[in-house]
Amino acid sequence: MDAATATRWAEASLIDPVHVDCTTTVMLKILDGKCKMSSEDKAVIPVIYAVARMRPGKLMGAEYHSLIEQAQAGMDEAMTMFVYEKRLLAETMISRPVMKAYKAWLRENGVLARSLGTGD
Repeated sequence: MDAATATRWAEASLIDPVHVDCTTTVMLKILDGKCKMSSEDKAVIPVIYAVARMRPGKLMGAEYHSLIEQAQAGMDEAMTMFVYEKRLLAETMISRPVMKAYKAWLRENGVLARSLGTGD
């Protein structure tokens, strides 16, 4: 999915606060280098995150968005560890079934490529 299409999709579809939190969590996972998504899927997440960060999450807010903004500006070892710790915290707040359902929803909507059983 190209960036313009992903942005339009996110603006129209990314309205559930839980999905906003899931997008934020995946963004953290990409930034800390632990994400197993394909490079194409990793490229689309920041595009939809740009929309998500402007919307209210259920559990995560400005603190997480500020951290992501700082990390995007530049990562050193200390920042990588801090992002990693915040990502682990975020993953404890969102259940595994909720994250799996979120990724399945993204695939069903053509945002992510169909999975072969890895990266979830």
